[in-house]
Amino acid sequence: MTDSSPAPTDSEAQTPAAPQPHPWATLAPDRFRLLRLSPLPTDRDTGTRPLRFVELAQIERHTQQQSLLRLFVRLPGQILSKKHNVLEIWADHRAKEVRFGPDSGLHLEPANRGLGRFLLAQGALWAQKRWAHYLVEGGALPTKDITGNDMRLRRDHCLLSQGFEVLYADPQQLKATYGAPRVSTLRPDWNNDKVQIIELTDAAAMLEQADRNLLEQESTIRDMQERLNRFRREDGGLRFTIACLIAFALFQAGLLIWIATR
Repeated sequence: MTDSSPAPTDSEAQTPAAPQPHPWATLAPDRFRLLRLSPLPTDRDTGTRPLRFVELAQIERHTQQQSLLRLFVRLPGQILSKKHNVLEIWADHRAKEVRFGPDSGLHLEPANRGLGRFLLAQGALWAQKRWAHYLVEGGALPTKDITGNDMRLRRDHCLLSQGFEVLYADPQQLKATYGAPRVSTLRPDWNNDKVQIIELTDAAAMLEQADRNLLEQESTIRDMQERLNRFRREDGGLRFTIACLIAFALFQAGLLIWIATR
């Protein structure tokens, strides 16, 4: 039986095949932790910064050629783009290099809460435990999301605080690159006053304390409500007494006037 399908044309033969996604691209996280974002003063660019609790999820994989740590920050009740709140750290064991990603940049919500430094510190800590002697692959910093000088300064401060170098190729400071000599030069610490890791036992203790506080507040509210009701009853009795005294005084005054005019 012969094959009657048409032969591919030259243009079809020259069309490159679509790149296949990495086998680890769609892996779901398997470890989860709770983060506490401390309340901070209102910022003129990012607005109010109240107390918040977010979830830190992560996935880790290793082969002889490469390793991956992917960190996610999930916000309760919010659905964000897949490109937001994700940091990837790739280790190439053949080239002995570590690369921070994704290439599109680190986009975080909520902004200006210390999450950038925290994620970079977690990635540096993970890499330093295994490959402190590896080189750090630098890259270009995206500029399309930088809407002002304050945002650029916050980004640079975040990178510099974690041991990265930020270099500008033009005097206008529009095009910037980042890098670091080796993994060992990166800093695995962050501003603990802004972001705290809440362990399971600590979270349980916080819930128990919150429940006790709620019960105490309910008891206090009941006592105040009972006192308020008692005051209202006493106030009603006093009002009735005053009304009776006024009526009696008016009656006496009228009686005296009637006697005086007789």
